[in-house]
Amino acid sequence: MNIGTFGFILTGIFLNAFAQLLLKQGTRAVGAIHLTAENWFSIALQLATQLPIIGGLTCYVMSVIVWIIGLSRVDVTIAYPLLSIGYVVNALGAWYFLGEVMSLQRMLAILVIIIGVALLVKS
Repeated sequence: MNIGTFGFILTGIFLNAFAQLLLKQGTRAVGAIHLTAENWFSIALQLATQLPIIGGLTCYVMSVIVWIIGLSRVDVTIAYPLLSIGYVVNALGAWYFLGEVMSLQRMLAILVIIIGVALLVKS
């Protein structure tokens, strides 16, 4: 895999991870969602008007476009496992930006993912 292809794959992964963080931020403004037949429309309207939700959905669309370009250049057996980088980015982003807990067990799991990705890229 050349650097350009890796760049497309990595950009798609980062856009996807950023989308998750934005969506979470948007749901924080709405609170826990409990859908019923009576409230689904008002909740949908609340979500649709949250700027972080709109930004997150935009990042998703962009990530799919970039991901398709990357997939056109590399085997899916390489590209798809690289998506696990998104777990690392999301965990660190949730800790840093959203104040979520980063326990020792979570840090060790992230280390395992990083080692796995490094082995994959070296292959």
